[in-house]
Amino acid sequence: MVVSDAHVPVLLDAVLAGLAMRPDGHYVDATFGRGGHSAAMIERLNSQGRLLALDRDPEAVGAARQRYADDNRITVTKASFSLLAQAVETAGMMGQVHGVLIDLGVSSPQLDNPERGFSFTHDGPLDMRMDPGADEPVSEWLMRAEEAEIKRLLRDYGEETHAGRIARAIARAREQQPITRTHELADIISAAVPKRFHEPGRHPATKTFQALRIFINGELDELRAVLPQTLDVLAAGGRLVIISFHSLEDRIVKRFLREASRGDPYPIDLPVPADALQPQLKLVGGVHRPTPAEVDENPRARSAVLRVAERCAA
Repeated sequence: MVVSDAHVPVLLDAVLAGLAMRPDGHYVDATFGRGGHSAAMIERLNSQGRLLALDRDPEAVGAARQRYADDNRITVTKASFSLLAQAVETAGMMGQVHGVLIDLGVSSPQLDNPERGFSFTHDGPLDMRMDPGADEPVSEWLMRAEEAEIKRLLRDYGEETHAGRIARAIARAREQQPITRTHELADIISAAVPKRFHEPGRHPATKTFQALRIFINGELDELRAVLPQTLDVLAAGGRLVIISFHSLEDRIVKRFLREASRGDPYPIDLPVPADALQPQLKLVGGVHRPTPAEVDENPRARSAVLRVAERCAA
């Protein structure tokens, strides 16, 4: 979840409208982050309502458990959202969930804490892991990856036009010494991209840092894994609300929603009545984007895209 320093959750009104919350409903915030969305959701629940909050970042989980220690309406679980069905099953809510929120942004505490290594604007260890106890930091991967692999990663996950130049510069720099700091990597990238291609107001390292973060956390694989699970956990009429922040994510979300709302894959030349298609989801409304006022209040929300779907009856 992306929030500003004022703790403003992205597209909050659209999220709440999309979830169509009922006071006694069961809901899942699959990406707790700083908890702005969860806080607004809890406010709308009565004593019968329940909220399951997931996050794989131990700092977010610790903050959530401390904040809601005395509120029995909410259960906080340390888990990636790719474990959605397992977490919902454990909570005894399988098939009874009235709404699932998945916010694919990076939380402000992660971006603003130099020690997490997510941002090129703050110097810190080149880490970028959502869960610091899992896998390896970006710095270690960069030391062992082939130049061609780095180039392919930057092109595919960052849509970086200068992927070849940047990968070559990284390969040369690491021959002199390991790249262990965010500012070191940002400086290497800035020097590799010709000045004439530097975009006003956009750091040359933006796409590279995005690509490395997506890769090291397996973000696209996590997204592909969770989407079909939402069909299992949602009750008929339950809502799925997803916020994405770049085209790679949104493309996966759009494809899933489109296919789930089409129904059974009959041959296109076979005359099949609409009631025989048995779609799993129904699209609700159009695409929601932040208003200029919302972007002014929270600049990190400027690329947010929100989509809503409703679970059809089996």
